[in-house]
Amino acid sequence: MSAPTDPTPVDLTKARTASGPAPEPVAAPPAQIQVFPAAFTGQAGEYFRLWLVNLVLSVVTLGLYLPWARVRNRQYFYGHTWVDGHNFEYAANPWALLRGYLLVGVFFGTYSAAMQFQFSGWEWVAGGVALLFGLLYPWMVRQSLRFLARSTVHRGLNFGFGGSVGGAYMAYGVANVAAVVSFGLALPLAWYAQRDYQVRGLRYGAAPGRFRGGPGGLYLIGLTALGLTVGGGLLIGVLGALAAVLIGAAQTGGPDLSGDFDDLFSQPGVLVGAIAAYLGVLALYGVAWQYVRAATLRYVLNHLELGGVVRARATFSTARLVWIGVGNAAAQVVSLGLLTPWAAVRRARYVAAHTQVLSLVSLGTFQAGQATRESALGEAATELLDINLGF
Repeated sequence: MSAPTDPTPVDLTKARTASGPAPEPVAAPPAQIQVFPAAFTGQAGEYFRLWLVNLVLSVVTLGLYLPWARVRNRQYFYGHTWVDGHNFEYAANPWALLRGYLLVGVFFGTYSAAMQFQFSGWEWVAGGVALLFGLLYPWMVRQSLRFLARSTVHRGLNFGFGGSVGGAYMAYGVANVAAVVSFGLALPLAWYAQRDYQVRGLRYGAAPGRFRGGPGGLYLIGLTALGLTVGGGLLIGVLGALAAVLIGAAQTGGPDLSGDFDDLFSQPGVLVGAIAAYLGVLALYGVAWQYVRAATLRYVLNHLELGGVVRARATFSTARLVWIGVGNAAAQVVSLGLLTPWAAVRRARYVAAHTQVLSLVSLGTFQAGQATRESALGEAATELLDINLGF
């Protein structure tokens, strides 16, 4: 593995004449930081047609077209994301993905059949599959990261991922267990371990990645999300109780709080207030999750480094990205999913418009690393299980 190629250094000794005195050392000019803004040129209407065709073909072929649909969707987004006048490419092989999909489909089809039909010994079958999944989960994440990185190309140069198996089990096994047994106190530490593993294992050609962030930044994001949830929950509770009192007073002269619990909820005002509070909690959970997603993306991008000479800079507003995420989710629900392409394009366009790549060298000077052949099994498992590997 070699570092990215720097501009050829100047040999000052060649300037010395045979008879004259040695020239005074000349200070090298300070390195100039080049800024490459990212851009996304996809259009909602154009992607909608691609998305609809992929959806129809996937349904007609009973899911066999899913790998091709996945590749075409990613190729569209990669092909419309530009940095330094070059777009990204997604070079995955759909046939390799199909083999992985079929293997994982058999694996979890067995689990579903055991749970559904409960034949003799179904507990052992279901338990065995669940145990195997838990043991293989970190390995599948690593395989997925390797496959995804290897399939990503920019300026004709493949990305790569060199994270170890042991690192995957620490970040996605031990860290997740610690988050559970600590009742969530170690959850930001798990987030940090997983982002650090993802970035440190990343390669652009032969240039290694480095995560300059620390657990403190992820804890701040977690505490902010917790404060948002608790504060919003208290506000919803107060407003729900107030609404119940007002509605009950308008209809029955006020809610009767002297009865038992079932009688209390049979009163129209209390029931409406409880439903409103429940919907409010669901909305609050969605907002908190969108905040964690947006803030983590911004934090990781601003602490990502490649080869010691390239960094990313995210200038988008976390609040604005949360608003986009919440609006997208509401639009998808109201449209029964038909606005999914519009939502995806809207978010990609905003993030790209506020992301830059800063480099001390030309992006064309990076050298290719050693090519490795990757299995599609991990990627297929991630897709089917909806494992979130993004930031």
